[in-house]
Amino acid sequence: MMGRGLNIFLGLYVGLIFAFVFAPILFSLVFSLNSQRFPTIPLGEFTLEWYVQIWNDEDVWQAVRNSVIVSSSTAVLATFLGFCTAYSDFRYNFRFKGPYLALILLPPTIPLIIMALAMLAWLSRIGLSGQLWSIILAHSVLTAPFAMALIRLRLHQMDPDLEAAAWNLGGSEWQAMRHVIVPFCAPAIVSALCLTAAISFDEFAVSWFVSGLNKTVPIVILEIVQGNIDPTVNAIGTFVFLTSMTLVILAQVIFIGRQIKSHS
Repeated sequence: MMGRGLNIFLGLYVGLIFAFVFAPILFSLVFSLNSQRFPTIPLGEFTLEWYVQIWNDEDVWQAVRNSVIVSSSTAVLATFLGFCTAYSDFRYNFRFKGPYLALILLPPTIPLIIMALAMLAWLSRIGLSGQLWSIILAHSVLTAPFAMALIRLRLHQMDPDLEAAAWNLGGSEWQAMRHVIVPFCAPAIVSALCLTAAISFDEFAVSWFVSGLNKTVPIVILEIVQGNIDPTVNAIGTFVFLTSMTLVILAQVIFIGRQIKSHS
C-alpha cells in the first residue's frame, strides 16, 4: 500500500514538472493559431494568418537558411571533435588525463554571456567576427563536450580487446578505426549530430554577439519582440520548438534504442 502511494505521488510530481515546463510552449502554440493580436483569453477564431506572414517574410527565410547552415555545420564539426576527444580518452592513458577531460567539459559550465564576450574578442582578433563561420566556430566550442560525452559513454561499453584483435588479424590502425570503432560508435555519432544540431539551432546569446549581420532564427525572434507584441513570434517559436524537439527525440531514440538492442 505504501509503495502504491509513493508511485502515485511520484507520478503526480513528474506530471507537474512536465506541465510546468511544457505549459508555456503549449500556450505559445495555441496563440500562434489565434486570430487575436494579443495573447489573451477568451481566444478568437482559428487562423493560420501568422504562419502565412512568416512564410512570406524573406528575413525569416534568410534566418532559417542561416540557422540550418550553422546548425548542420556545427553538428559535423562538434561531433568530429567530440569523437576524437572520446577516442583519445578510450585509447590512451597519459599524464594529466583528468585535467584534460575536465578542461574539455568546461565550456557548457561557463555562463553564456561570458562565453559570448570571450568568443567575440577572440574572433575579432583573428578577423573572423561577423560571419557565419564565426557562429559555427563558437557553437562548436559550446557543443563539442555534449558530443564527446555521448560518444565516450558508447566507447566505454566496448571491449578494448576488439581493436587489438583487429590489429592481430592484420588490420592497420586506420582499418581498425573504420571497421571496428566507427561502426560500434555509429549510434552515438548520429545521436551526437542530432543533439549538437538542436543545441546550435536554439542558441541565442553567443550567436547575437558574434553573428554581425548574419541573423539566425533566435536573433530574429528577439528583434520581433523588442518594443512590440507580434503574434508571428509564436509561430516562429513553435517552428523552433518542433525542430529542436524532433532532433533531441531522434537522438534519444537512436542512442537508447541501440543500447537496448545490444543488451538483448
